[in-house]
Amino acid sequence: MAPNGASIAHVATLVSGLMTEGLGWGLIGTGGIAETFAADLMFTESGRAAAVGSRHIDTANRFADQFDIPNRHASYEALVADPDVDVVYVATPHPMHHSAALLALHAGKPVLVEKAFTMNAAEAQGLVATARAEGLFLMEAMWTRFLPHIAEIRRLLAERALGEIVTVAADHGQWFAQDPSLRLFAPELGGGALLDLGVYPVSFASMVLGKPDRIVTLIDPAFTGVDGQTSMLFGYASGAQAVLTCTLAAKSPTRGAIVGTDARIEVDGDFYAPTSFDLISRTGERTHFEAPHEGTGLWHEADEVARCLRERLLESPLMPLDESIEIMQTMDAVLAQMTAPEPGWR
Repeated sequence: MAPNGASIAHVATLVSGLMTEGLGWGLIGTGGIAETFAADLMFTESGRAAAVGSRHIDTANRFADQFDIPNRHASYEALVADPDVDVVYVATPHPMHHSAALLALHAGKPVLVEKAFTMNAAEAQGLVATARAEGLFLMEAMWTRFLPHIAEIRRLLAERALGEIVTVAADHGQWFAQDPSLRLFAPELGGGALLDLGVYPVSFASMVLGKPDRIVTLIDPAFTGVDGQTSMLFGYASGAQAVLTCTLAAKSPTRGAIVGTDARIEVDGDFYAPTSFDLISRTGERTHFEAPHEGTGLWHEADEVARCLRERLLESPLMPLDESIEIMQTMDAVLAQMTAPEPGWR
């Protein structure tokens, strides 16, 4: 399906607006990640928080007052219809990503969707198909992809500074009190270690090695039945492997490593946030990389959205839509291997 006239007109308006006052962001959701995103927009000139939408006007008002956002809406429908909203940021819990993003796309608005992109690969494929049919920009908000240290790691990989990649390793563990009302433990809210925490190691491995062709997992459920701790071993046609872990039960080092035949990269914790890394040669020579940064770092993904819209791109080459689908397919395959412990196992 060719892009409709409304979509083309909206893109033209966006490009014009970017040249003057930047993108007007409309935020769907008022949770912790939405707060971080709104605060980080203050560190960029590419956009501003123009509106926020919640299911309750009191919540929208409190959020808007906190971040000096002019437009407040008591429904997501009103948010996506707001003429001051140029692009929509979906910051709801995972089960609502698909419906909220579809709502924005059907309203003719480009969309940035929090990670994990959707609940499963089928939902991801549906979103991507809709965005492409409508001729609208869509991107997964995997903010790590746009950070300075990752840009430098990509450069080193492109230059083959590590030789042939042999192993990728990454972990992401956080401690959470065992509260059944907490979103991370609630099955109905997409809880579990993998979709919230494990998505970072999985995406890191995907960036380096692509989609695995072999997956072995070990998963222990949390007390509510969601995946509480997951270890993953991915195999690739090249012979490379990825060793990845995530857990809701403890704070882990949250480091990453890329090991090649000529050198390795060791990324300091937290590997998925603004941080430093060392390039270490096979013989032990060490080169340190560290970049100054402002804010939490989410503003880099906002800048990438603005750049893509300015250049009339429908997806980011740094976080392609087909790769977001593949990451969801990989996590689907991981969770499909979740089984109860065998009776009598010690």
